[in-house]
Amino acid sequence: MAARPDRKKLARTTVAVLKRLYPDAGCELDFENPLELVVATILSAQCTDKRVNIITKTLFARYRSARDYARADRAQLEAIIRPAGFFRAKAKSIQETARTLLNEFSGRVPEKMEDLLTLRGVARKTANVVLGTAFGKSEGIVVDTHMKRVAYRLGLTREQDPVKVERDLIEAVPRKDWIFFGHAMVWHGRRVCFARRPACGECRLGSLCPRNGV
Repeated sequence: MAARPDRKKLARTTVAVLKRLYPDAGCELDFENPLELVVATILSAQCTDKRVNIITKTLFARYRSARDYARADRAQLEAIIRPAGFFRAKAKSIQETARTLLNEFSGRVPEKMEDLLTLRGVARKTANVVLGTAFGKSEGIVVDTHMKRVAYRLGLTREQDPVKVERDLIEAVPRKDWIFFGHAMVWHGRRVCFARRPACGECRLGSLCPRNGV
């Protein structure tokens, strides 16, 4: 179902305001190549980007390739990433992803959604992050907890399921803005539209926002 014209208008206006507020919005995970971004994104599940960036300073200095991760001693890998939480599951995901990259993609991170989704620990959100941030490809819109919350409050979606939220946003937001919009909405969620006590009095999107669920 196509987005309602008012939702499309709201989306365009929201993008315009976000461009004024956060012209440099981008991924807040530190990385230098697609593999590092995949690993950092796996670690970021239920962990702050700030903490992940502290962990990856050590991690990326020790492991530089998919082969390095695949051959890593599991206990040593777990010890490094332990502060990220769920370290055993994340270590397993990182190593199995590395092995898949070696076996199926010559050790390189693939640039297609369907290929990325074959990697352990990589769901659609992570795939969108990698495609948009590492490769500049607009295949979808990143929907994390911040995006879901801010989009709902603004009235850009009535859904709570991330897949359905992304569907609504894709219908409303111009494709050329998908990557920027994904980053800027997350920035806004982290800086103004907080989960518990949104700073509505300081919000530059306030005139557009029905404050759904606030």
